[in-house]
Amino acid sequence: MLEAGFVIVFFYGMLHAFGPDHLTAIADFSIGRERARVFKVALGFAIGHGVSLYLFALLLQQFNLSEALLAWGDIAAVSLLIVMGAYLLYLVAADRIHVGQHAHNGHEHIHVWYGKSHEHARQSGATTKKGWIAAATLGVLMGIGGARGMLVSLAALSEQAVTPMMIVSFTLGVAIIFVVFGFALMLVNKRLMQSQKLLRGGYAVMGATSMGVGSFLLLS
Repeated sequence: MLEAGFVIVFFYGMLHAFGPDHLTAIADFSIGRERARVFKVALGFAIGHGVSLYLFALLLQQFNLSEALLAWGDIAAVSLLIVMGAYLLYLVAADRIHVGQHAHNGHEHIHVWYGKSHEHARQSGATTKKGWIAAATLGVLMGIGGARGMLVSLAALSEQAVTPMMIVSFTLGVAIIFVVFGFALMLVNKRLMQSQKLLRGGYAVMGATSMGVGSFLLLS
């Protein structure tokens, strides 16, 4: 019975991952990025989401937090979607998205960088690390707002109290969908990164989508 509960929670995590705010957030952080960055964003978001659920499970066992207080997590998360969308649109409007090709050890590579065209040399792996941390942070924020209802659902699905292994099962379910979605984004990025015009168009579409999804969720 215990194992069956973990399986149910695992598939619940997969279903939960299809939320439009979750997929939009991953796309915001992944568009125009290399394969390693996309996978780190997907995994970072899933881990942040799972960790926040577990921590709030412990917190809610000790304190009776109001729904109004927990709702601020949702407000912060969807507001960040709006800000991210606005930032992507700013990058397009300010002409700060650049694509270049050069060779390493006889192999040609496509690089995308942001800012003025001559600032490419300053960019480093720190950008990838920051993106992973930002995705994990957003995963935490999105786990805060719906924590109470989700934790009740997890307990009801497995017919037991929320445990660390249950959160691991949930996180694995979420992570699988996010990684698959990340793979789809990699195929899109491969096409977009062939042309600066295409990449900027992709950023414009993603920026408008992010602002639209965030605004809809904030007002609903």
